[in-house]
Amino acid sequence: MSESAKSRITFTLLAAVVRPVLNLMMARRWEGIENLPKGQGFIACPNHVTEIDPLVVGHFFYSQGYLPRYLAKASLFKAPVLGPALRATKQVPVQRGGSGAAASLDSAQAVIDAGGALIVYPEGTLTRDPDLWPMKGRTGAARLALQTGAPVIPLAHWGAQDLLPRYGKMLHLFPRKRVRLLVGEPVDLSDLRSLPLTKAVLEEATARIMAEMTTLVATLRGEEPPEERWDPSSKGQKPVGRGYEQDTEKKK
Repeated sequence: MSESAKSRITFTLLAAVVRPVLNLMMARRWEGIENLPKGQGFIACPNHVTEIDPLVVGHFFYSQGYLPRYLAKASLFKAPVLGPALRATKQVPVQRGGSGAAASLDSAQAVIDAGGALIVYPEGTLTRDPDLWPMKGRTGAARLALQTGAPVIPLAHWGAQDLLPRYGKMLHLFPRKRVRLLVGEPVDLSDLRSLPLTKAVLEEATARIMAEMTTLVATLRGEEPPEERWDPSSKGQKPVGRGYEQDTEKKK
């Protein structure tokens, strides 16, 4: 049996267990499906507000006939339970530097060449913005898009954080949560694709991706986003973590 067939079987078994459970916990609504590219692979860039985001986004793509492939930290592939699952479903490990980086790029390119959906969180981690708006993005997704030539599809979801709050340990099952996911049109990077991958080019591409994603989040929330994007590296902004959130809760 080929590796591709084994991966599909693994996906099918996992989906048979996970998707019904998700449907019980949340009332979902998928929007903008017509914006998914037809007949070609692409890079999907979602916002990241809670640890169960990958399940929600994966649920969406599986429903559209894709076997979702995530760009994930290489260290996760060594975890006792998660590691074998990631390897069995042919997720893409992020290797840093040298031959490792080349191997990551080759794996990403293979997903795209096969017409697949490669999911990359451009923020790199859960947003640190206190109000859960997309924060300043990292350049990894932009670099990958410009290196592979793949279209970038921004998407946003909202509501999963009510099921499992950011950094939360317990699911809030009742009442049943409402989760919406909205797919946007491809991000226009056409004028950047022929340029050298300088810091300025990567930052411009990243800014465009984050701007489109933020617009989608604002649409789902029915609110205006902040004028400035949260920058966790700025000395004037306090990173959001377990301690910060606990202190905030005590003050309420």
